[in-house]
Amino acid sequence: MKLNIYKITQMKIFWPLVALAVLLLLNLFLLPGFFSIQIKDWHLFGSVIDILNRAMPLLIISLGMTLVIAKEGIDISVGSVLAISGALAAAMMENTSVWVALLAAVGVGIICGLWNGVLVSVFEIQPMVATLILLTVGRGIAQLITGGQILSIDNGIYQYFGSGFFLGLPFPIFIGAAIFLIMMYLKKRTAMGLFLESIGNNMTASKFAGIQPKKMILLVYTICGVCAAIAGILVSANVSSADANNAGLWIELDAILAVVIGGTSMRGGRYFLGGTIIGAFFIQTLSTTIYSVGINPQIVMVVKAIVVILVCLFQSQEFRKLFLKFTKKKVSFS
Repeated sequence: MKLNIYKITQMKIFWPLVALAVLLLLNLFLLPGFFSIQIKDWHLFGSVIDILNRAMPLLIISLGMTLVIAKEGIDISVGSVLAISGALAAAMMENTSVWVALLAAVGVGIICGLWNGVLVSVFEIQPMVATLILLTVGRGIAQLITGGQILSIDNGIYQYFGSGFFLGLPFPIFIGAAIFLIMMYLKKRTAMGLFLESIGNNMTASKFAGIQPKKMILLVYTICGVCAAIAGILVSANVSSADANNAGLWIELDAILAVVIGGTSMRGGRYFLGGTIIGAFFIQTLSTTIYSVGINPQIVMVVKAIVVILVCLFQSQEFRKLFLKFTKKKVSFS
């Protein structure tokens, strides 16, 4: 029995689940009615439903980021890509149909992802530097598209993607679930998952094994760009506007945290999509909790950072050993 418990605690997803459970339990005591769900017009409403809904843009981006980090890369431009896609969709809907605007928004995500992938794979620029270019320029491009204004969106079909309901649940939840299932299929049922882990573990050995790392790098950055574009559509559709300055601001940092909390190593190799889901929900639940309990907005980032650091530390086996030794000494002294 002890052996089984030990094995469970060593699972990558165990500590993220514990952290999320503790956070939800804290909400149960701090916020009465946190778990209450109401039905209005056959739609579900409640704090838990809101968290699931608001977490979808972060979750989708985090799934794309997981693939990039699995090959020992990083993409810090996803927030800018989100802003560009939302701005382009809003601008194009003034003169074209909503479906053309949606395709254009996804298309710009593909272009941005290819740009990052080419810089990293073909020109072998460090991923941080390569994606920093689009991080810096991207919001300027979004500003050019919107003319420096916040564009309002008045299209029922487009707004449905961000604020509509299907089978009683917010429609973005189904989009996030569909992308997760596609990612799992690519990982489990295609060679991509195996090749990606191989490249992340040892790129040189992968080359000798016949795997083409440059094509895989190009692919994962493109997928990440598409995920950021879809998140941009959801964000702009939810608020019925495109804000080039604030849309997706710092979401790349939350996405990286969600991936790391979920158990995927920044050194590449094996990756955990299920863990990323838990990490994204943890980040969103933490943000909602901080604002709900009335913490000063000026120190929100500090509180958030402290909690995330603690979660990451407890994921470390060495830290847990030191923590247990320290607690045992405290007990013996007392």
